Amino acid sequence: MTPAVQPELAPREVEVLVAWFHTESKEAVARQLHIAPTTVRTHLQRVRAKYAAVGRPAKTKAALVARAIQDGLIHIDDL
Repeated sequence: MTPAVQPELAPREVEVLVAWFHTESKEAVARQLHIAPTTVRTHLQRVRAKYAAVGRPAKTKAALVARAIQDGLIHIDDL
C-alpha cells in the first residue's frame, strides 16, 4: 500500500485545527487563540482544501480528526 500523501499545513493551520478538536465551537477557538471566528473558518477551509488537493478529502470534523491522527498531528489519547 502506498503511504498517504500529507498536505503541507502551515503551523497556524495546525494550531487552529488541533484547538478546534478540543473545543465545542469555532467561536471558542477564536477566543482561545485571540483571533476572529472568520479567521478560524478560513484556516479550516484551507486545511480541507489542502487535504482535498492531495486526494484525501475531509468534509467533516470527524474526517479531519481521522486525517490528523493518520498524519501524526495528534494522537487518539489527545482527544
